[in-house]
Amino acid sequence: MNRAVCVGVCAFLAAAIVSAAEPKSKPAAVRVEFTDVTLANGLRVQLVEDHTAPVIALNIAYDVGSRNERPGRTGFAHLFEHMMFKGSKNVGDGEHFYQVFSNGGSMNGTTSEDQTLYFESLPANQLELALFLEADRMRSLEITQAKLDNQRQAVQEERRLRVDNQPYGLADEHFGELFYSNFAYQHSTIGSMEDLNAASVEDVAQFFKTYYAPNNAVLSLVGDFKPADAMAMIKRYFEDIPRQPEPPAVDLSEPEQKAERRETMTDALARATQIQIAYKTPVGNATDVYALRVLSSVLQSGDSSRLYQLLNKEKELVVAVGGFVDERIGPGGLYIGATVRPGKKADDVEAAIYAEIEKLQQQPIAQWELEKAKNTTRFGYLQSIRNAQSRATQLGIFTVKFNDPGLINSRVTGFEAVTRDDVQRVAKKYLQAQSRTVIVTNPAPQPAAAPGA
Repeated sequence: MNRAVCVGVCAFLAAAIVSAAEPKSKPAAVRVEFTDVTLANGLRVQLVEDHTAPVIALNIAYDVGSRNERPGRTGFAHLFEHMMFKGSKNVGDGEHFYQVFSNGGSMNGTTSEDQTLYFESLPANQLELALFLEADRMRSLEITQAKLDNQRQAVQEERRLRVDNQPYGLADEHFGELFYSNFAYQHSTIGSMEDLNAASVEDVAQFFKTYYAPNNAVLSLVGDFKPADAMAMIKRYFEDIPRQPEPPAVDLSEPEQKAERRETMTDALARATQIQIAYKTPVGNATDVYALRVLSSVLQSGDSSRLYQLLNKEKELVVAVGGFVDERIGPGGLYIGATVRPGKKADDVEAAIYAEIEKLQQQPIAQWELEKAKNTTRFGYLQSIRNAQSRATQLGIFTVKFNDPGLINSRVTGFEAVTRDDVQRVAKKYLQAQSRTVIVTNPAPQPAAAPGA
């Protein structure tokens, strides 16, 4: 790919504001100009030159997530993300954080079903520091039993906080098990306590060799630099890291769902009934996903959405309602969640949701709903790439998930092409009862008061 100066923050926002104020006019084009080069060892390098501010943002996306795990080793990708901060040959345990923070930067890492990301933003004069830190741990991560035990305990505590001791946490985890049939997406990213305990140093070393290789990674750099100088520096730090055999492919296909899947759960931590609904949707880069995103916005995004107006304002059945479209490498889902108002019935909430979906299937949405959804979706996307770090991250995500970093420039066009008929069509195609999964979580009955209390 070829590099040019990217569009600045002000231009992003100005384009979004103008198009929102004048919905009938054609939105101003927004482009992120970038180069895309693959080094001799397979590392894919993307550069976006942006002199808006004297900062650089680096994102390293590894093509590995919980989809790559096997039975008995769930939670491993997330555990390994933690291990990557425990030191390498020339960087001490925890020193990565110290070096970035003490130089005025920010950093973090995250693991999902589809990829693992590491990112940092620093003043522009600290580009070499960022490259050195990432290259050193890609090349020479230090793996010991003590470090594994330490991070295993950290991840298990994170699981207690986010899942085991969180209202609706177990229902959220179980939803994936019910919604998917394929193990790759069926299990949770955080994993089980038993599987985390079973992880060995040998497992960690093999995982590192298999997935944390340059030919399984994308380096995206955005900011205030000269491209030739930055590329020379990247080659100096990364190009001699040995490539590894390609990781085994993962089958993400899902068998056709032919009947509704439904369960009812009880949660001792919950204080209100929660309804979780999801419908199967295609892979994340499919054309229909644009129309599904617009549909989701019309249905459940914001106070003017259909479900908020119906369930919250008109019928007063819920205290909260909303959802999203989950875009994955493999099949995703359109998710709807509602928290039932005390004294109201979950059955009534479900019936109202399905009736509103049927309306979407029977007649096109209003023109104002289409324009509002497009404006909201467009503005949200432009906001998501407004700063250097988010642009670097999006480039890496689009490359790992769909092998198409150009999506950073074509997403808005995809939303603009959606018509009212498209929304009705995808509602009929995907929002069918047989492809629906539902979990209703009720609060546990309160214990009876002691006599005389």
